[in-house]
Amino acid sequence: MGSENAELRAQLAARPVIAVVRAPEIPDAAALCEALAAGGIAWTELTFTTPEVTRHLAAAAQAGHRVGVGTVLTAEQARAGIAAGATFLVTPGLRPAVAEAARAAGTPVVMGALTPSEVADAVDLGAAAVKIFPAKVFGPGYFKDLNGPYPGVPLVASGGVNAGNARAFLDHGALAVCAGTDVVPPQAVAVGDWAEITRRAKEFTASLS
Repeated sequence: MGSENAELRAQLAARPVIAVVRAPEIPDAAALCEALAAGGIAWTELTFTTPEVTRHLAAAAQAGHRVGVGTVLTAEQARAGIAAGATFLVTPGLRPAVAEAARAAGTPVVMGALTPSEVADAVDLGAAAVKIFPAKVFGPGYFKDLNGPYPGVPLVASGGVNAGNARAFLDHGALAVCAGTDVVPPQAVAVGDWAEITRRAKEFTASLS
């Protein structure tokens, strides 16, 4: 897992935005990933809150997109996501069974945490990176605080991150940030408004420069 984790961290450092998609339906997952990529966002996280997410994962993966799956709560979900083509997993909190399934498959996992103790537990579970969720609770300065005792731990900001504050999270020590409904509004996804999603992705990535 060491090499897989290191590769994920290096690629996140180079392209530090993950688009998190929570939508009631996805008419074309490959087109969604393409729209995000056109706006400068290379990472797409589909989630188990979307019905038939494994079918959408498979469609995106077969089209050549590097797509992950989030809101992974169980080992069964982890295995199903990996089998469908997910190249990384994301959890909302500490999930030891998910970590074990990911380790067995050689798939990196970005594990959710909030407190310093939870960050340490995520590292002990083999997380490739630790997702601080919800990041908006303590704001960008919290990442600087966490980097004190955990200088080598890659942190990802998720929850309440937008074009107005994303740069601040990175400046305060986050390796990457998650873009949510500001970039991928559920309704825009559901109706396949790819031009709008590309526009929003471009606006978000431009805020990082």
